[in-house]
Amino acid sequence: MPAIAAEPAQGGWTRLDGVDLLRSVAILLVLMNHTHLRLLFAHVPYTAGLPAQLVSSLMWNGQYGVQIFFAVSGFLITSISLRRWGSPSGISLYGFYRLRLARIAPLLLLLLAVLSALDLAHVHNYVVPARTGGLGAALLAALTFHINLLEAHRGYLPGNWDVLWSLSIEEAFYLAFPLICAALGRGRLLLGVLCVVVALGPVGRTLLANGSEIWREYSYLGGMDAIALGCLTAMMLARVPPGTAAYRWLGGAGGWLGAALLSFSLGCSTWAKAWGLQRSGLDMSLIAAGTCLLAAAAACSRRRGAPLMRPLLLLGRRSYEIYLTHMFVVFTLFGWFVRAGEPIRAVPLLFVAVILIAAALGEVVARLYSEPMNRLLRGRLGRLPPVAAVIGSPRNVHDVRTTSTTT
Repeated sequence: MPAIAAEPAQGGWTRLDGVDLLRSVAILLVLMNHTHLRLLFAHVPYTAGLPAQLVSSLMWNGQYGVQIFFAVSGFLITSISLRRWGSPSGISLYGFYRLRLARIAPLLLLLLAVLSALDLAHVHNYVVPARTGGLGAALLAALTFHINLLEAHRGYLPGNWDVLWSLSIEEAFYLAFPLICAALGRGRLLLGVLCVVVALGPVGRTLLANGSEIWREYSYLGGMDAIALGCLTAMMLARVPPGTAAYRWLGGAGGWLGAALLSFSLGCSTWAKAWGLQRSGLDMSLIAAGTCLLAAAAACSRRRGAPLMRPLLLLGRRSYEIYLTHMFVVFTLFGWFVRAGEPIRAVPLLFVAVILIAAALGEVVARLYSEPMNRLLRGRLGRLPPVAAVIGSPRNVHDVRTTSTTT
């Protein structure tokens, strides 16, 4: 795996650094894309003269970033569930939902409260338009995980609301996942259902989109395929004994294959478009496959991040908090940029400032609010055992600590 030093797990290491690195790439893609969109809507011609592939790779891969989050989420949550309950059929409905509630609800509810106050105060960039149903419809959609459906029918919501489309897909999946595991987890039917979800992903992004640009990007099936592939990867990895050829391949060559798939998808997107991968919806499938291979490699190799990678690893660890709060930073800094006269030379500074301040805000929110609330709500469920050092345990299941866009 690139940029990960080959250092064995030790003492207090309780993270999979390769997975945190994936999440840092994903959140960087989202931050770059959302900042770029503000500049695009303001007709700031800062990309004039730049190579088309460079602009595409740096500015237009936010959707790919979310697909990375989805795949990582499926891998981590399934790994944690198998470690805690032993098998898919043994997953506790109460325990699973309580863990999800503890992780998701505190920051989501705080965000909705702040957004509601800003809407009622008629603050620019935060007012939910009447054409989408107003504040009441947005709140209902956020709390019942159908922001994506609301936007597909009525148009985009303001930026801070719009980011919740991915949460709608992810949490709708996890409402059903333990129920399906309880019903089908003792046989191969569960694997079959997950494979069907994976296969339907490109269909959801193309034929079932019915020409809707929003639904092509925000449909349930169009995002759930990556989550399901992450689940399948974790289940497969749990059955591969450490030390076998397959295990070594996943920790080595499999990781490089995943890196190649991600590098092609992110760095050669204009070629992928020319070859019809975007039109067929397979571009997102490649992103998910590459992510899952890299996540499996991180779990098998247990390589630690080099010291120079620490800022990126920290960014990945706070990806959920950054994802839900970054639009406050984008809107604020872009407002200052406009008031300064939209100087082209300041555009690089704008991007850097968005990344640094969004990361700082995510860190503050995590330390002072979401993590303490998570611990409080988890209550008697307690903490999971330490992470990477338990790979190869008697059940051969991989335990990982997590925070995805929502994990």
